[in-house]
This record gives sequence, C-alpha cells and structure tokens, in this order.
Amino acid sequence: MAASVFASPLLGKLFGTGDVGRLWSDSAEVRAMLLVEGALAKVQGAQGVIPEISAAFVHRSSLEVQIDPAGLADSTATNGVCVPRLVAAFRTAMEAPEHAQYAHWGATSQDIIDTALMLRLRQTLAAQEEVLRAVLRLMSQQTLDHADTPMAARTYGQHATVTSWGAVLAQWGDPLADALEALPAVKAASLWVSLSGAAGTSAALGPEAVATRAALADALGLGDPGRSWHTDRGPILRIAEWMSGVTATLAAFGHSVIGLTGSDTGEVSLGGSGASSTMPQKQNPVAPSVLVALNHQMTGLRASLQASSAHQYQRDGAAWFTEWMVLPQIALSTAASLETARAVMEGLSPQTDQMRTHIDGLGLLHAEALSFALAAQMPRPEAQAATKALVAQAVETGVSLQAVAQAAHPDLADDLFDPVRQMGLAPDAARAFAKRISDL
Repeated sequence: MAASVFASPLLGKLFGTGDVGRLWSDSAEVRAMLLVEGALAKVQGAQGVIPEISAAFVHRSSLEVQIDPAGLADSTATNGVCVPRLVAAFRTAMEAPEHAQYAHWGATSQDIIDTALMLRLRQTLAAQEEVLRAVLRLMSQQTLDHADTPMAARTYGQHATVTSWGAVLAQWGDPLADALEALPAVKAASLWVSLSGAAGTSAALGPEAVATRAALADALGLGDPGRSWHTDRGPILRIAEWMSGVTATLAAFGHSVIGLTGSDTGEVSLGGSGASSTMPQKQNPVAPSVLVALNHQMTGLRASLQASSAHQYQRDGAAWFTEWMVLPQIALSTAASLETARAVMEGLSPQTDQMRTHIDGLGLLHAEALSFALAAQMPRPEAQAATKALVAQAVETGVSLQAVAQAAHPDLADDLFDPVRQMGLAPDAARAFAKRISDL
C-alpha cells in the first residue's frame, strides 16, 4: 500500500502526511500482521489450545523475524491476499517446524489482515489527534488575541454584518473540537479485533473460540465485538466518517482563507505563499488550496468506500480489494489535511487595518442594526424600507450610511455605527472557544 497520497515525489511533497505515512507502507502492514500472529499464539498457549512452549516460541519469533514484503507480491497476486505466503515465510524463518506449525492456528486471512489494519488505524488516529490538537491550540491563541477585532462577516460572498476575527476562527475551530471530543467514542465503537475463522463461524478455533477472541482483544488493546464482523464494514465506515468530517471542516477553513487572501480582499496574510512562473506580483494561497483539493478527493474516496462496504455472502473479494485501495488514501488525505492546516495556522495573520477599512467605507454593514433602530420609531416593514432607501442614497452619493441616516434621523445614537458595539455575541463566542480548547 502506498505511503503517500500520490506516488509522485513532487506531489507527495505538496501533500505531506507527516508521521502517518510510515504506517501505510507495506513493511508496516507486514509488521502489524506478524504482531497479530504472535499475540494469537501467546493467547492460545495460555489457554492450552496449543502447546505453551510453542506459543512462546511463535510469539518471540513474531517480534524478531523480518519478512521482505516484496517476497509476498507474486503470491498476493495469485491468492488475492498476502497471508498464505506470509504465514509460510514466517514458519520457514522460525527454523523450528515443531513450533512453527502452531502459528496461525484456527485463524483466517481476514482475521489477520483486519486486526492488523485496526492496529495501524489506532496509530493513525493517535497521530492525527496529536496534529489536530496542535491546530486547535494555534487557532485558540489567535482567537483569544482577536476576540474583539472587528471584521466584515460575509454571506454569499458579500458583506453582511460585523463579526470578529476571533469569532471567525472559532467558527472553523468548534467543529474540529467536536471531532476531537467524539474521537474516544469512535475508537471504542470501531477499533475491534477480528477472530472468527474461515467463514465467520469460529469452527476451527474450537470450544475456546469466544474466550480466545476476548483474550486476543485484550492482548492487543482492541475492542471485542462479540461476533464476526468480516462482512460488517461499519467499523471502517465510522473511522472514515470521522476522518472525512475533519477533512471537510479544514477545507471550509482553506476555502475561506483563499478568499480572505485575495487581491481585492487582503484581510489575512500567509507566512509562505506560492509564486507564479510569469506574474511576479502574485502570492498564491497554495496551502489553503491543498485543503480544498484534499476534500475534493475525499468525496470520491468516501463514495468508493461506501460501495465497498456491501459484501456478498460471507466474504467478498472485490469489495474487500476496493477497501484496500481506498482506505489508505482516506487516512493519508486526512493526515495531509491536518499537517497542511497546522502549517497554515502557523503563518496565518490578520490584516486588521484592511479589515477595518472594509467595515468603514460607506458603513453598509450597519444596515441591519439601523433597520432595527428605526423599528423602535416605526413599524418594522417601514423601518426596513427606510433603511433600503438610505443605503441606496449612500451608494449613489458616496456619503456614509451613518451620515445620511443621522441627517434623516438626528436622534440616532453614534454608537449604532461603531463596529465594536455591533459584533453581538462574536467576542463571547471567540472567548468560549478559547476556553473550550484550554479545557480539552
């Protein structure tokens, strides 16, 4: 399995995955499967299912033996799975047939592959959690610093009312904090051991099958589902859903940052920007664009994973193979998204003067506040109509909304047009987010 979102070294650098990449190499997959084989033998030895001396030998060998994944390739192409050749190579490498014969006792290829997959997913989620926490800390600090920094809120790409830069950061950060808080439940409901034999009946595992599965789960630190889940890909879907949710939230962050760095906006700047081959003035928002692109890719990956979750009968090769192709890319794309977001946040800074310039100007962002102030003097529909007329006058004459409004309604308070007084709960939302992250 590939250890990068893209095979190309150039694109692999653009879409960096941090420490997660090593977990999705062929070597890591083989190592995880050997760990499962060794743990299974140790458990079965303690139960008396296989000779304890042989179990100890197999377990120790699983930690010491090195098997080259390249040597499994031809057999994998023939058998559709690497486990038969892996077990054969493992038994040969032990150089003790009397003990080696007890390796892989009663298990099936899917048990080993799926359990090893869960070990790698556990490490992947732990690495992703670490980066997610770093992103949230960076967001939290800037949110607290700019809880009261006014800027234009935008809906449909147009100026709406006044918000704060801190509140905008909190808008991106709160869903990420939700994901972080949800992660323990996702792990508990998904990181399962698999041990149920050839067709999910545990027949070859003998009368101790249930106890063996529970003991293996305990030995590996995984959950015991209490049943076979060979064709139930719910655990995989739940983990992928968590990852895709994080990627989507970061894409929304990236999408907005692209807009806020635009030449006509310029309200935030990036620590590092991309250069154009022909236009010297350009500073392209490359990293935020990566966040959006990764989410585009995730859309297709999630659709493929959904399709692959429908297995025919007790095992479906085509569905399973599809999962193998898609799931690593989901994990790596999420890792790349998190690493990119961390880099963006490390260099992201608000251009507060430009933010204030966009608020001041004609001051049209105060139109909603003006309409409600006028509603205290006249029916609400009339207040809205009067406000629209004043907005039109301001645009036509180039005179600020405050000036034309106070000329028509001299009793209007000056602070009605003070952006700091018109942010509503935005500063509170920013501070609440910062406190939330400090408590996590």
